[in-house]
Amino acid sequence: MTGNLQSGCLANWSMETMLDPAKDDLPLMANTCHMLVKHYVLDLDVDFKSQVIEGTIVLFFEPGSKSKKGDSALEGTCLSQSDETCKIRASEPCHIPVTNVSARSSKTGYNDFAVCAKGEKDTSDKNGNHSNGEQASGISSSKNCCDIENHGSEDFLLVLDCCDLSVLKVEEVDVAAVPGIEKFTRSAKLTDASEELRNLRNQIVHELVTLPADRWREQLYYYTRCSQAPGCGELLFSTGTWSLEIRKAEIKAPREFPHAIRIWYKTKPQGRSVTWTTDQSSRPCVYTVGSPINNRALFPCQEPPVAMSTWQTTVRTPSCFVVLTSGENTAEPAQLQEGLLSWYYYVTMPMPASTFTIAIGSWTEVKKQSCTADIWTNKEFSFLLSKADLRLIGGSCGHVEYPCRFQNPAASSQLVIPHRVFAPLCLRDRCAEIILELIPQCLSAAHATLGTHPFSRLDVLIVPSNFSSLGMASPHIIFLSQSVLTGGSHLCGTRLCHEIAHAWFGLAIGARDWTEEWISEGFATYLEDVFWAVAQQQLPHDEAREQQELKALLRWRRLRDEVQNSEEELQVLRPNKENTGELSESGTCTIKHGLNAEKIFMQVHYLKGYFLLRFLARRIGDTTYLEFLRKFVQKFHGQLILSQDFLCMLLEDIPEQKGFVLSVENIIETWLDTSGIPKPLLEESRTWDHCRLVQQVNHEVTKWIQVNQRARKRSKRKQRQDEVAFQKLLPDQLVLLLECLLEEKTTLCLRTLQCLEKTYHLGEQDAEVRHRWCELIIKHKYTTRYAEVETFLREDQAMGVYLYGELMVNEDAKQQELAYKCFAATQTQMDVSSAKVVAEMLL
Repeated sequence: MTGNLQSGCLANWSMETMLDPAKDDLPLMANTCHMLVKHYVLDLDVDFKSQVIEGTIVLFFEPGSKSKKGDSALEGTCLSQSDETCKIRASEPCHIPVTNVSARSSKTGYNDFAVCAKGEKDTSDKNGNHSNGEQASGISSSKNCCDIENHGSEDFLLVLDCCDLSVLKVEEVDVAAVPGIEKFTRSAKLTDASEELRNLRNQIVHELVTLPADRWREQLYYYTRCSQAPGCGELLFSTGTWSLEIRKAEIKAPREFPHAIRIWYKTKPQGRSVTWTTDQSSRPCVYTVGSPINNRALFPCQEPPVAMSTWQTTVRTPSCFVVLTSGENTAEPAQLQEGLLSWYYYVTMPMPASTFTIAIGSWTEVKKQSCTADIWTNKEFSFLLSKADLRLIGGSCGHVEYPCRFQNPAASSQLVIPHRVFAPLCLRDRCAEIILELIPQCLSAAHATLGTHPFSRLDVLIVPSNFSSLGMASPHIIFLSQSVLTGGSHLCGTRLCHEIAHAWFGLAIGARDWTEEWISEGFATYLEDVFWAVAQQQLPHDEAREQQELKALLRWRRLRDEVQNSEEELQVLRPNKENTGELSESGTCTIKHGLNAEKIFMQVHYLKGYFLLRFLARRIGDTTYLEFLRKFVQKFHGQLILSQDFLCMLLEDIPEQKGFVLSVENIIETWLDTSGIPKPLLEESRTWDHCRLVQQVNHEVTKWIQVNQRARKRSKRKQRQDEVAFQKLLPDQLVLLLECLLEEKTTLCLRTLQCLEKTYHLGEQDAEVRHRWCELIIKHKYTTRYAEVETFLREDQAMGVYLYGELMVNEDAKQQELAYKCFAATQTQMDVSSAKVVAEMLL
């Protein structure tokens, strides 16, 4: 969900034609200022044999911000297009499907929707956790079709973000045909509009999408009923590289356009939003991979963050598969027929469509052998929930209305939310050993720091080895790489903390402008350390602080290297500067470098954002700073923000800190709008050498250099090597040690490498340590350990891309052969962006 968003003033028609496919900019084509999706209903079948997801999506709209101000400016135009452009559009192909798309629904029998409507039993518990009471939905469709010969050249054009999809049919949904829908037409304000059926349908949708939060069950019920309603006329549509454009003949303005439409479509096997692969147990699976194009190759949608929507999803799969997706309820599959299951999930908190995720595979749920799950209860951290937090509970929220957990006292005091862990069968025992113990600790630590968990439950899934990151957070679900399972709990714990932090920053609070990726990643990186320090209950405060200083040094080294080896414009956290957050008249925009494969591996938004937050915490004081973060979360959860929203509230809340150094303008100029290393960070970087943990590493590096010097001077005849006492090092200390040895220009001899490996058991350490060890193996041509490099490239694909470059740069025949061999073995399963970057390295 990252990218450099450069607000554009291009109309949809010109953006599609002006984009250069050879460039790496990504367009967001949806005209969200005219029509805004409020809810999606997905109804899907998954076919692993053909690697296709097929089905329907029903979209419920409200007029956008521009339309609410009045449609007079839009009437007679085609999204502010010129007449000439409208003529061009009229000549584009508009599709009428020739296949019987309704035949799909005959595969299975559909059961009635069973969610609680008004007067029915409430199935949610006191903490706001919802159980599954819903089953698959059926879609019926009329065969009425609009007259494609007589559509006007000035019809209003609805534009959705869409890519790599086969769209079969688009139709208006007759929501007025739903039994019981009359309750949404009794309002006095509907009397005049009810004379015209078109307006009546749109008014019904308006009433439905604006129901108050305490009627969410009724709202879900009627969303499903409306999604099952018959069609009442096909709509004209055409597809471009990045968009799906829909019109209805003679409709000139957004307010007149159908507010409920159904799209019949299929994904393509090569679609970039999901990857079809096999898991570590060689079983087929498919999952969303955090693609730069987000979910537009999974379903037609509105990608811009401003399009905050809810959704519900029904997925049918063979009974051997488990469906995990973003949903508040713990889905219990319904058997439709022998060998076929239906899974149903929903969310009631509006979020951008880009946050939706899905994973389907033969996952095994990892469970404890004993009945001691969730041993970290409210008592463990109750002392960390301050009186200030308790006063905030019950305060008013600033977001659009939805069933908010921050308004539920029981949910607000829930330190550990219900959670499950899923993994391929072969990794079940390892997950039971590491992850099950860590999740309650990390969740409790997060609650102690920020308060109420924004989401009611959590699934954690170990995804296939081709996953290009160590982790990814989505509503109610976290993906983790198998790389976090090796070498103890440190890497897994810190990564869990990072992804859990995204529940607050990245999901509950999102960036209004995609260029401000630091709002998500910078906060998660900073809070990762805070959560982990609290999660390690037994760790004294001073030791936790020392570990954070060591971590800061490692991140500084990474940022310094990245700044030295990347384009300046990619180092700016707010590249749009004073234009940040602005959109074109229709809502379209362009994400600059959004398709840049190398940008995916950059961490400048993580690191500079982290150092900015760390700088502020040091100036204000950690305790005061964390108290402020709780207030900020309370005020802005459920909303989209810009950098200045955070900075303005911070300086208003702590007025004594206001001044030239901590003015909003100065912070933005120094940290956000400028490339390179901020001056305050350069000053702080000089202090880290005094950290006790860093000094220990420096002493050990000196020892190893001396050991290597003695080994190189020894004669060829065997001599007894002098015993040297090496200190035991923490994982992050090992990373620093190996990085320092990598920087040494002197070659490490074979005996030194063997001793180094034996002393620290490097082959058994976590992936961060093993990555540096592989770099040493490559640099010093430690040929007997090339197998470890090969294993890393195959099993730790989330971290191995850089090693391909190392293998090629030495121009060593054996190393280059190893690079070609590993890439040939993994290329077809590798993440698309990773494969592109590696292929360029090997050319």
